[in-house]
Formats: sequence, structure tokens, C-alpha cells
Amino acid sequence: MESILFLAFAESDGTLNKAALEVLGAARDLGGTLTVGLAGAQAQPAADALANCGAVKFVAVTGADFAQPRYATDAAAAEAICRAAGAAIVVVPSSSRSSRVMPGVAHRLGGQIDTHITSLAVDGQLNATRWYYRQRMEAVVERAKRPWILLLESGCHAAYQGAAGSAKLEAVTVPLAAVHQRTQVTGIRAPQSDQQTIRPDAKLLFVAGAGWTKKQADGQIHGPEAEQLILGFLKKSAASLGGSKSLVDQSGEGQPILGFMTHLNQIGQTGATPRHPKGLATCCHGEEPHVVGWRFVNERRAVNLDPNCGWARGKADVLYVADAFEVMKKVNALLAEKAGSAGA
Repeated sequence: MESILFLAFAESDGTLNKAALEVLGAARDLGGTLTVGLAGAQAQPAADALANCGAVKFVAVTGADFAQPRYATDAAAAEAICRAAGAAIVVVPSSSRSSRVMPGVAHRLGGQIDTHITSLAVDGQLNATRWYYRQRMEAVVERAKRPWILLLESGCHAAYQGAAGSAKLEAVTVPLAAVHQRTQVTGIRAPQSDQQTIRPDAKLLFVAGAGWTKKQADGQIHGPEAEQLILGFLKKSAASLGGSKSLVDQSGEGQPILGFMTHLNQIGQTGATPRHPKGLATCCHGEEPHVVGWRFVNERRAVNLDPNCGWARGKADVLYVADAFEVMKKVNALLAEKAGSAGA
């Protein structure tokens, strides 16, 4: 196997997140000579945590100038690390930060890049697997050009778990005089944690369908009650919220909507394909374009009054034929009772 560089941007405290550790685990399994490259304000904590990962050396670009996610400095740091490592294969965790800069780095190095990789395997030569057309087609990619940069998606490999130690970090110098640092991050605006509905690391994905905003058994629409039930469940369970295309599109069609639901929550062929251990769909019919978004959810359950909905046709592990309003009322009550007994 060829030489491998695991390249990652460290967090503000110098550590690596779970997604980076997953990609490191995939890089180690390739069996080649491994080098760890780190960039950020500081990198020693991350290097020490990976001291026993089997890397032959650790290289890093650090300093206050590399703390901010900025194309100019990030690209310069990544390029310098790649040149110092001299590896044929560069494996990088896929994130907004790395996806923005690594294509430019590949061009500077005269190499090749592939993104949205879901798995790597060696069968005489390196093969990279990725999905196309909104995860409806799978392709295996082979390339002869080097260096080959591969951006791996999160949730596709077991995270590296090894004992920490003391790593010798080799500093790589980047001449900042030639780097234009015009972009400055002045702050971050984010919703309160209890208002955030998209949680990539949540153990459960809760998906709401258009049925929540339709007429119920009494012939009335219960939008406020639906919002209260869903938000109450999200707060108590810390689940991530998804929505069917039919539900998120209603805002542009003048129909009743859930005020907190946006197109960012959409799950499916034209939406996101999240990776969670478990998923619960409510008031949606499990049609193929929507179910495509569930491809990487391990355990699928659904609540629907229609026993012949799409979820019942082999797309859900368990289908509860029941009223989602009544089910979620009971679930919320059980969660509140559990929280109360735990705090007693």
C-alpha cells in the first residue's frame, strides 16, 4: 500500500472531533505508511491523543493565524503539510472547512481530489466508494494520479480509539507574508442549544411528515398542538429533526406549516441523507424519494394511521399503525416521568 497522510483541522482547543477520528480509523485500515498532519491554533493535544495510532511521524502547522476557517491560510497550511509529508494518498475528514479548501490544494499539488467518499478498500490498488444522484447510485473510483486527496464523510467508519501518549510534533513553517488574510471572523451567531433542531450527532432522527398539518379525526387542523408535541419531544429526547419534502414545501404553497421547519430539515432524494443509529418517522408515507434519505439510518420505525403506507412495504423495521398525536403525547409523558424520577 502507498504512503498515506491523514490531514485534519484541529478544534479551537487543539483536539479532534469524532468525524476526524472516524476518518483516521479508515486511513489506518488501509495498511500503508501513515503520517498525521494537523492544522489549527494548536495541535499538540490532538497529536498526543493519536500518539499510538501507528503514524511514523506527526507534522503540523499551528498558530493564531490558522485558528480561523479562512481559505487563504487553510489552503496554505494544507499545502505545506502535504508537501512535507510527501504522501501519495491524502485522507481528509469531510467538513465545510475542508471541502472549501482541499480542491484548491489538489490543484496546487498537481493532484486529484474526490469528495463525499463513504468507504475505502485495497484490492491490489486503492478503491474509493461514493454515492451519486442523491445516494441512488453507488460508484467505485480508482485513480492513477497522485497525490490523490479523498474527503471522507462522517458516520461511515468506526472512530479510532487508542491510548493517548506523547507525540513528537514536527512543525511546518508557512510564509504568511505571501498569504492574503483579508477574511476575518468577527463572531459566530447561532441559535440557543434548545432551539437547534438539526443535530448530526444525535442518536435519534425524528422525521415529521405533512400529516401533522392536515385535518385530524375531528375534522380540524391542530397546528399549534403539533408544534408543541414535536418541540417537546425534541427537547426531552435531544433528537435531530427532519422533514418530508411535502411538509417543507407547504410554506410556499400557502398551506398550514410548522413554524420551525425549513428546507434545511428536509430528508430525502433532494434533501439530506443523515446518519443516525435510529430513526422515527411520523405522519409521512415512506415514499421512495423520501426513504432515500434514510439509507444510512440503521434502525427505522414509523407511526402512521395507514397500514398500507410506504413504510409498511419493507422500508421500516417496525410500523406502528396509530395516531401520531396520541403516540407522541404518551411518549412525551413517559419522558417527563423518567426525567422527574431521575431528578428526584
